[in-house]
Amino acid sequence: MRSRTGLAAVSAALLAMNRQLTVRDVLQTIVTSARDLLDAEYAALGVSDDRGGFARFVVAGVDDEQWKAIGPLPRQHGVLAAMLRDAAPQRLADVRLDPRFQGWPAAHPELADFLGMPVADGEEVLGALFLANKRGTADRPHGHPAGECGFTEEDEELLRVLAEHAAIALTNARLHERSRELTIAGERARIAHELHDAVSQKLFSLRLTAQAAGTLVDRDPARAKEELRQVAALAAEAADELRSTVVDLRPAALEDDGLVAALHSQVRVLDRAHGASLTFDSQEVRALPADREEAMLRVAQEALHNALRHSGAERVAVSLVRRGTAVVLRVADDGRGFDPAAVRGAGRHLGLVSMRDRAAAVGGTLTVESEPGKGTAVEMEVPGD
Repeated sequence: MRSRTGLAAVSAALLAMNRQLTVRDVLQTIVTSARDLLDAEYAALGVSDDRGGFARFVVAGVDDEQWKAIGPLPRQHGVLAAMLRDAAPQRLADVRLDPRFQGWPAAHPELADFLGMPVADGEEVLGALFLANKRGTADRPHGHPAGECGFTEEDEELLRVLAEHAAIALTNARLHERSRELTIAGERARIAHELHDAVSQKLFSLRLTAQAAGTLVDRDPARAKEELRQVAALAAEAADELRSTVVDLRPAALEDDGLVAALHSQVRVLDRAHGASLTFDSQEVRALPADREEAMLRVAQEALHNALRHSGAERVAVSLVRRGTAVVLRVADDGRGFDPAAVRGAGRHLGLVSMRDRAAAVGGTLTVESEPGKGTAVEMEVPGD
C-alpha cells in the first residue's frame, strides 16, 4: 500500500511538471505530495536565493494566519544551511537537540522528528525539501527512545525520489517562465515596431499637412480647408492605430480564463476598435495544455493583425472547434486576399513563418487559403486531449 501511495505522489509531481504550472504551483504540489506520502504533520520546500536567504519558501500543514504570524522567510542557517551546503540528507529524532539548531519564531510550530533532502540538479543545489513530526506517534513524546527517528530509511528513500522529481519540475517550470518572459518581450518588440511604422509615420504626415495648412490660410483659404480635412483624417487614422496597439498590449487572461474566453474578449475589443465586423464562435472545446493555448492565441492575434491592417476586410470570423480529437482555430476574412506563392517569392511573409513555427512547436499544423479578391483563411490545428 505504501508503494502505491509513493507512486501516486510522484505521479502528481510529474503531472504538475507536464502541465507547465508556475514555479510556485509546482513547488506547492511537491510539498503537499511529500507530506501526504510520508505521513508528516509539516512539510516545506525552500529555494535558495544565493544570498543567504530563500527566494521561495512553500509550506504544507501551516494555515495562512499562522504563516503570517511566523514572519519573514527563514535565513539559511542551522540544519537548512547544512542541507544546502553539504547536499546530504538529514534524518533526526529531534531537530531541537541537534547542535546546529538555532531556534525559530514564537509562532512557529514545534518540530521534532525531521527528515530533510536537498533538491539538486547535478552538482547545483536548488533548494531543500523537509518534513517534520511523523504522524502516528502522537502518543509518544517527540524525541523517541534511543534517539530513534519517526521517519524510517524507507521514508528517506521515497523522499529522495520525490526530491529528484522536484528538481526536474523546478527546472522545467523555470524554463517555462523564462520562455513566457521572452515571448512577452518579443511581442512588445513587435508592437513597438508597429508603432514606429504606423503611428509615427501618420503623425509625421499630420504635422507636415498641418504646417502646409498654416501657410495657406491667408492666400488660399479653400485649399487650407482641404488640408485641414486631411489633418482630421490622418488624426483619426493615427488614433485607430494607437487604439489597436493598446489592445495588443493588454495581456490575455489565458491563465485565469482559458483560450475560449481570451479569444472572445480579444475579438469583442477589436470589433469595437475597428470598422470591420468581427465575430467569434466556439463549439465543444475543452481546456488544452498551456503551451497549445498560448500558441493558438498568438496565431489568432497575428492572423487578426493581417486581416485588420492589410486586407481591407469588412468582415472577419474567428472560430474554435473540435475536429475529431483535434482542436481547430480558424480566422477568415473577406478582404482583398493575396497569392501565397507571390508573397513568398517577394520575401514578404505577413507573419506566416512565425505562425507556422508556433503551430509546429506544439505538434500542430497551419494552413493558409487565399487568392486575390477572395479573402483569406488561416487555420491552425493542434492535438486535443
